[in-house]
Amino acid sequence: MNTTEAETYRREILGYCYRYFGCIAEAEDATQETMLRAWRARDGAEFGGRSSLRTWLYSIATHVCLDMARAPQRRSLPVDLNEPGRVPDDPTSLATMPEQMWIGPASDAHLGVDPSATALARESVRLAFVAALQFLPPRQRVVLILRDVLVLSAAECADLLDMSVASVNSALARARKTMAQHGATLPTDTADDAPAYDTRLLEKYVAAFEAYDVDRLVDLLTEDAEFSMPPFELWLRGPAQIERWWRGPGQVCRNSRTIVTSANGRPAVAVYHDGGGRDESRNDAGVRDSSAARWEPFAIHVLESRAGRLSALTHFIGAGHFAEFGLPAHLP
Repeated sequence: MNTTEAETYRREILGYCYRYFGCIAEAEDATQETMLRAWRARDGAEFGGRSSLRTWLYSIATHVCLDMARAPQRRSLPVDLNEPGRVPDDPTSLATMPEQMWIGPASDAHLGVDPSATALARESVRLAFVAALQFLPPRQRVVLILRDVLVLSAAECADLLDMSVASVNSALARARKTMAQHGATLPTDTADDAPAYDTRLLEKYVAAFEAYDVDRLVDLLTEDAEFSMPPFELWLRGPAQIERWWRGPGQVCRNSRTIVTSANGRPAVAVYHDGGGRDESRNDAGVRDSSAARWEPFAIHVLESRAGRLSALTHFIGAGHFAEFGLPAHLP
């Protein structure tokens, strides 16, 4: 086996593992373990007929995913856990859950997804789809990803998983039924009839958010818009509650700066809060200058849209997300 050739599949394998785990850190660990196992077995690996290098790597990745220690429970999004809530009078009373309980965002650059990608590629990394995958038992999950996302044949899946073709088809049928119950289905073809990137809407959101113009922000929402902020359990539905949040606890976002990026096949915005501190520097005369504010990483906003308006906003709060996106540790 040519290890350089195997490395060309690293990003593809990473996307597969991310869909399985719903966490980019665990996906990276699984991808690295896949490459290590492939390297160790390289001398005895033979590729011919149906057993291609790509299929062999997916076989290793599948067994790595199934073997890795699992979190105490499946990862979720706030909308999966409870009914929509209301903005509390005391925001400090909001409940949170540990990081390992949440679906995490994934940079499109890491996953190899961009605005020109097919609808299938974009939808299969969408947050709601990845969250719905977590409801599936492990083998049903890998069968659905292999068949419906990677478009392997039932025979290839059966060979890869040491299952019969009938068992693969049965697992796929059950998995599709569960996904449909959670409203997470994939396009039947690669037609791009519903672009995920509404550039004009993104520009409007960034401009309104940086100005912290709540009236303009509310005007961008659909009537059933959803708003969530992992690691907080609370999520909100509808412009009235979202507006109440923005005019209340959300005021901490005033004077933010942003960087446009993309995540999970959708446009995203990295938000930096005014830290209130000052970078100490000296001017040309050698005098200390404390006028430059320092903005600290706060949250990654992943945006869903429908018919020119925002239908869902997921704010992944925490500086830890920024490194994976290759974003600066702070803005001067």
